[in-house]
Amino acid sequence: MIELAKGRYAARLAEHAADLERVQRLRGQAFQRPGGLDSDHFDPLCDHVMIEESKSGDLVCCFRFLPLPNGREIERSYSAQYYELSALHDFQGPMVEMGRFCIHPDWTDPDILRVAWGAMTAYVDAQGVEMLFGCASFAGTDAEQYTDAFAMLKARHLAPRRWLPRVKAPKVFRFAERLRRKPDAKLAMGRMPPLLRTYLMMGGWVSDHAVVDGQMNTLHVFTGVEIAAIPPARKRLLRAVAG
Repeated sequence: MIELAKGRYAARLAEHAADLERVQRLRGQAFQRPGGLDSDHFDPLCDHVMIEESKSGDLVCCFRFLPLPNGREIERSYSAQYYELSALHDFQGPMVEMGRFCIHPDWTDPDILRVAWGAMTAYVDAQGVEMLFGCASFAGTDAEQYTDAFAMLKARHLAPRRWLPRVKAPKVFRFAERLRRKPDAKLAMGRMPPLLRTYLMMGGWVSDHAVVDGQMNTLHVFTGVEIAAIPPARKRLLRAVAG
């Protein structure tokens, strides 16, 4: 169970069908889904985190966790639809997939993201998770506008070879193979999605290609964070928020 209150915001797990419908409605708004709801067959398998503004009760952010006992179960994940993940079958410890992360488009307070990562930290600690993973998305499907960001991922953040996801999706951008330029660090970080930026600050790594997802109108990379490898200073900051 997650019960976390920081400043204006409180995080908790969805408890019933009405909570899940609110989550799906926010996702539908954020992802511009026809009919107003975003749902799939993974929803019943997941724990859903809700972040609400404490006074109004407005839902300002949500995401979901799919817990897995080890890498042998990774084919059950959402990410496995898009990436060939057999290299991760040998991962022995508990894993959790974080997905469908979204913040209400009318809310821009950076504290929302801090509370979200505090809730993530509390969940990871409570479940004894050893790897956090998911798909981190860039808006739109035009890779050219993110050239420096992808060049930075190639230069500094590719997955260790033993865990490297392979190509599965029919349409991908093989940035590690195609890009030869040295990234402009300021431009790269400016174009990096906030969620992915946080993953990287925790020592996260990414696939060597991005999936072109026309249905969601995104480019996304598989992202993994080995909990034991998170820098100690970063762990202290996350646990301070989660505490």
